[in-house]
Amino acid sequence: MSAAAEYRYERLTWEEMNEAIAARKVVVLPTGSTEQHGPHLPLDVDAFLVESVCLELGRRAADRVLVLPPVPFGLNRHHIDFPGTIHIEPETFIAFCLCVTKSVAYHGFEKILIVNGHGSNTPLVDLVARKTVLATQSLCAAVNYFSLALEAFGRVQQTPVIAHADELETSLYLYLAPERVRMHKAVAGSDVVGKYMTSDSTSPYVRFNDYWGRWTNVGVHGDPTAATAEKGKVIWEAALAGLIELVDEFRAWPIAPRSDQHAKPVQAEISWE
Repeated sequence: MSAAAEYRYERLTWEEMNEAIAARKVVVLPTGSTEQHGPHLPLDVDAFLVESVCLELGRRAADRVLVLPPVPFGLNRHHIDFPGTIHIEPETFIAFCLCVTKSVAYHGFEKILIVNGHGSNTPLVDLVARKTVLATQSLCAAVNYFSLALEAFGRVQQTPVIAHADELETSLYLYLAPERVRMHKAVAGSDVVGKYMTSDSTSPYVRFNDYWGRWTNVGVHGDPTAATAEKGKVIWEAALAGLIELVDEFRAWPIAPRSDQHAKPVQAEISWE
């Protein structure tokens, strides 16, 4: 397969990689997690869903996208009371992902998009994107794929909470791999809610994330019993439509030369590395 038609980063040879660089492809890094998702969903929810979305993005925009293998682990110690959860320290996660993005930039790719599927990775991928821009001549951006589907999902949503192992995630999993979902075990769950805080950090005011073992014994926040594959298709198509538009906008985004406004010489030997 030619570099123009291949969307999987690791399937190219080094010679074909030069062609992909010349084609100004956007390199996509999926990030997810391996964590409990209640009694009805497998541990791979975040990693599986984000990888599936990114690979389909590659299929639909193969001429302008290269998809890296996913990072299947993330910040998850708050779920560690539930068997199977894998936690990566935030400093380790940031350092690892930054090595990936800097490697991609080193080879000459100018646009790198981190597509995240795990809520607790959000501040971490934001930092990876920012640090990549500051350390290279490339641009790096980060987005939660599900954020691009919220408006469309809102038109079919029946339950009030979008959080974890909920109507949204369960619907998308039902659409992609229904045979893995144990719907007969699906139950609703909620967190502790105050005026300014919630245990799962869904308050608009305060970021606070407690150990889940303190406030739930099922590992669910939201109501997955309303999930359907039909709703999953709505999420799927909306997320992909948004990602394709984002890729096209990002690919066209200018990288202008920096303009230094200092009147006197700066101390250029200072490093923030």
